[in-house]
Amino acid sequence: MAYPQKLLSDGETVQFELRPHFRALFVPIIVLLAEVFIGAWLFFLTDNTIVRWAIAIIFIVLFVPFVLIAFLRWLTTQYVFTNRRIITRRGIISKQGRDMPLSKVQNVSFDVSVMGRILNYGALKIDSANTEGDLIVEDVPNVEEIQREVYRLHEEDDERRRNRSTDPDTGYVPPADT
Repeated sequence: MAYPQKLLSDGETVQFELRPHFRALFVPIIVLLAEVFIGAWLFFLTDNTIVRWAIAIIFIVLFVPFVLIAFLRWLTTQYVFTNRRIITRRGIISKQGRDMPLSKVQNVSFDVSVMGRILNYGALKIDSANTEGDLIVEDVPNVEEIQREVYRLHEEDDERRRNRSTDPDTGYVPPADT
């Protein structure tokens, strides 16, 4: 799902957007497979209609929180990196979000666990000059590459802000004093 262009400011472009690493779906997939096999086995093991309905209801009740909600959480979590800010959005029914201007970025670091090294994901920690504190983005795929990209975007944003005196209509940049 692409980030809506109407939510971007003038001159702002999406550089890349991510979802949490697919490892967030491992447990829901295992639960789903276990439910299908165990549920089918128990369902066909009995001839009693009431017991079959009870089995079906139990497995549907287990399906909703352990599979469906986990998948929807993964699907509705979005990390968007633009040429001016970092945007995080999550939430199924209610939404939570945070935006951090690239101009406020002080430092970008990452933390990769042993499993993260195997599956290529980690946590991205973005230190901010903002009073709201740091931004920690969990389960980032290719976290080392994303860290480098955030630094690149930060440098480009600094350069853009330093050259603000450029006339936006003509593209004229006044000569630098030598």
